[in-house]
Amino acid sequence: MTELELLGPRAYGDACGRAVLKASAEDFQVDEVLDIPLAGEGEHLWLWVEKRGLNTEEAARRIARAAGVPLRMISYAGLKDRQALTRQWFSLHLPGKADPELAAAEGADLKVLKVARHLRKLQRGAHSANGFTLRLTQLNADRDALQLRLQSIVEQGIPNYFGLQRFGYEGGNVHEARVYAERKVLPERRNLRSRLLSAARSYLFNRLLAERVADGSWNLARVGDLLAFTDSRSFFMAGEAECSDPRLAILDLHPTGPLWGAGVSPAGEAVQLQEQAIAQHDTPLVEWLVEAGMAHERRILRLPIGSLTWHYPEPDILQLEFVLPAGCFATVLVRELVDLLPAGQTDNPCVF
Repeated sequence: MTELELLGPRAYGDACGRAVLKASAEDFQVDEVLDIPLAGEGEHLWLWVEKRGLNTEEAARRIARAAGVPLRMISYAGLKDRQALTRQWFSLHLPGKADPELAAAEGADLKVLKVARHLRKLQRGAHSANGFTLRLTQLNADRDALQLRLQSIVEQGIPNYFGLQRFGYEGGNVHEARVYAERKVLPERRNLRSRLLSAARSYLFNRLLAERVADGSWNLARVGDLLAFTDSRSFFMAGEAECSDPRLAILDLHPTGPLWGAGVSPAGEAVQLQEQAIAQHDTPLVEWLVEAGMAHERRILRLPIGSLTWHYPEPDILQLEFVLPAGCFATVLVRELVDLLPAGQTDNPCVF
């Protein structure tokens, strides 16, 4: 499957140029934002961990081995990329046990920066946001065009697509999900089941969002839309008055799209008809999600980019700093700016 099939059209037109992302781990830095005051006591040991070139599950296994505990005793809020420099929290359940020696887990690719005790374990999705520092290298783009594009993104946000990494190489996760859906069975392995259900839901959401980008309504409220605030899972129906709510203009309030599951979409009028048409196009996937016990949820269609700043440390390097809510993809922002070249591939010098 192509990028366009998995995501959809860009909101702002063609890319402004080309660049490389992740030439090194330091070019993609992520800091988990966790607004939980730690008690300083309790049977859970929380670790603030920096990792480089290591995914979250591998880091958890290393920590478990060093601590001498089963992997199931390790918790984390979210998955972070392998090809990146990331800092995130882990927790270890250690009832009646002293703090373990963790030196065996550490190395050039993993460092424990801070430890603290707490009364509860770290729950999945507990982090409120992620802070990003990205460096686009080997940049070949018009700086004036980039400036205008970035300013538009500050003012209007971007489509809140799920990123390509959700779907696997060439959409392999979606293909595999369809195979299981046609057979009307679920994978026995828990990790595979979770990955494929997530990919299927994300793909269907992206199809709906792609239509809204194509018709220009991804960042507008329509009568019948279900509206939600950026960091809220609750929503309310838009009537004529709500479509003019000033909070839409300042990127506090947004239209939402469906994360498919059991139950009819609560959207109204033409909005529900559009969502039903997407579902009917992929009926086996939708029915598979329902049979798996997924509940109908909503996700904002428009993603505001918090605290977005940028500068050029070198003529052919663009550095971006910003904050995104948990579950949103930094690569979707990059896609609105440039086409990405494979790391190591050279391009013509940048154009200013």
